[in-house]
Amino acid sequence: MASITMDKLGKVYAGDVRAVTDVSIDIADGEMIVLVGPSGCGKSTLLRMVAGLETITEGTLHIGDRVVNHLEPAERDIAMVFQNYALYPHMTVYNNLAYGLRNRGFRKPEIDRRVKEAADMLEIGAFVDRKPRHLSGGQRQRVAMGRALVREPAAFLFDEPLSNLDAKLRVQMRVEIRQLQKRLGTTSLYVTHDQLEALTMADRLVVLNAGRIEQIGTPMEVYARPATTFVAGFIGSPAMNMLPAAYLRERLPAEALAHLPATADLIGIRPEDFATTMASADDLTLTGRLLLLEPAGAESHLHLRLDGLPGTLTVRLPRVPPIEEGAEMSFFIPRAALHPFDRALGRRVTGGRS
Repeated sequence: MASITMDKLGKVYAGDVRAVTDVSIDIADGEMIVLVGPSGCGKSTLLRMVAGLETITEGTLHIGDRVVNHLEPAERDIAMVFQNYALYPHMTVYNNLAYGLRNRGFRKPEIDRRVKEAADMLEIGAFVDRKPRHLSGGQRQRVAMGRALVREPAAFLFDEPLSNLDAKLRVQMRVEIRQLQKRLGTTSLYVTHDQLEALTMADRLVVLNAGRIEQIGTPMEVYARPATTFVAGFIGSPAMNMLPAAYLRERLPAEALAHLPATADLIGIRPEDFATTMASADDLTLTGRLLLLEPAGAESHLHLRLDGLPGTLTVRLPRVPPIEEGAEMSFFIPRAALHPFDRALGRRVTGGRS
């Protein structure tokens, strides 16, 4: 196993098109880091730079004790699992798993041992004689993982490996990949645009936007204390509500907002932090008209219009409330649930009281 250290990595394409800027991440030996962000944010480009499939135009990349900027992919001691499985259709599962080992000169007994261990671990031993076309999507994904596993690499790289699977199978494979990574203790870098996948799989998240890091932290650190308005809007579903601080200051008692920094002109509130009953005398109260009620199984999403405020507010409740669309509702919000931001800087603010 090995650590991975990215020191101010950058990627610039011809025509001065910048895809990645000043990315620095220290991935500890055995850690699972998930790169998450919208399409086009640079996460797959960054992964391919680590793999050696894209040249590094700025910065330094270490894998273990080696600087690997100019090493070929085969020399970096990493294994990559791709989005499209990348299996050889004319080969059996066994030969797909064994192919890379044969090319590296391993003898048959060692190949058989590694293939059997991987097949048993991934529960694909029953169909090692089948070809990929006779496998389900989940089975193909296990074979793709097995091909990486037999190499016994220093690090695993995953490029949106679950995006071609249906919702139920994604959940199953997400659990299996995380359990496998924990059991093996292999350093892993995982790319996804799915925030739920990122939150549930990562030891630490790296949120990317326009080729730059917005925030690094554990999933709960990033969710509970987003560093920027981008992170606040991207991580969490439904997204965090953003209200002008001036709107709240005009409608709530001054003492209720006294803990907010004076420079905060935008206040974020997570949809689940609204309650229909008061829990504390310090709770803030907001009243709005229900525009749309969306039952969603174990929870419901309510879209409301606040007087004097354009747009809608989203509330998530753990049940379907007995109320008709068009009715007026009051909600209570703990003061600790207010997230203060500077709109112009797009960043969370701390400091003096308002």
